Amino acid sequence: MKLYGIVGWKNAGKTGLMERLVTEITGRGFTVSTVKHAHHSFDVDHPGKDSHRHRVAGATEVLLASRNRFALMHELRDEDEATLDTLLSKLAPVDLVLIEGYKRDAHPKVEAHRSVTGNPLIAPDDPTVRAVASDTALDLDRPVFNLDDTSAIADFILAETGL
Repeated sequence: MKLYGIVGWKNAGKTGLMERLVTEITGRGFTVSTVKHAHHSFDVDHPGKDSHRHRVAGATEVLLASRNRFALMHELRDEDEATLDTLLSKLAPVDLVLIEGYKRDAHPKVEAHRSVTGNPLIAPDDPTVRAVASDTALDLDRPVFNLDDTSAIADFILAETGL
């Protein structure tokens, strides 16, 4: 599986870019999975539902299945956070995995950047950021794309990964 990341500070446009890239790249006939890192505790389960009750009762993993989809929840309890490599090993094979977040990991990345946030660019100090997608012109030592030019960003990622 080929990997490519989308990084950036809060409100930089990462999730919107991820969504558009998945649509664009799958529309070209490639299979794509995604991984998103959350910096906080999150829950996809709801109190009172059977799966939530199983998890609260102490189950390490709860697999919820139907004819349309399945979801596996793994409760870490007192374990360390799983590494990106560990999480990737749990995915079914696809052509490309797009990763939102994990900016400290070594895979290649595109940085999403919106000038209105006032945040500094990650790219100048991070060689794993291979390009920047921004809403403003930037003078950098690597490609800069318009944040809304999904097709060009997809072309870049596919070329970079050899797809």
